[in-house]
Amino acid sequence: MLEDISRILFTEEQIKARVEELGKQISADFKGEDIVVIGLLKGCFMFIADLMRAIDTNVAVDFMVVSSYGSGVVSSGEIKVRKDYSIDIEGKNVLVIDDILDTGRTLAFVKDYLIVKSPKTIKLCTLLDKPERKTSKVEVDYVGFSVPDEFVVGYGLDYDEKYRNLPFIGVLKPEVYK
Repeated sequence: MLEDISRILFTEEQIKARVEELGKQISADFKGEDIVVIGLLKGCFMFIADLMRAIDTNVAVDFMVVSSYGSGVVSSGEIKVRKDYSIDIEGKNVLVIDDILDTGRTLAFVKDYLIVKSPKTIKLCTLLDKPERKTSKVEVDYVGFSVPDEFVVGYGLDYDEKYRNLPFIGVLKPEVYK
């Protein structure tokens, strides 16, 4: 697996420190209020587990599976809800957590999808942001790291269901996916 990585962008230690910072920021922003966290699977599972432990307020958790990739490396642009959330979010603070903001279409879709359920607030959080690829006007409230326009894997992010278990975030060699 390691031979497929061209370089490490963020080490396990850097990720842990940044997740702790995000948890403190979210805790301060929602001080004394409950949050419903909705994670977008599969890529967010490591991030959401660590981030929830860093948030110092009551947190309920649910998940959605929303896909625009399939097994490719570029978003297809067609967004499908494959698994819906189940917690009632009406009148509640909602924090949507995703692994990576690429074009922004998925997070924009999810925000629009949830807003009709009348939550008190909707905030968006993503571990990674690829500003060069963004085509949507969606604004993200919490961002872990900005990354270059390269294919990244590790810490939950995959290529064709591989590399999720790497403890760091690295750049996948192009010859692996071409």
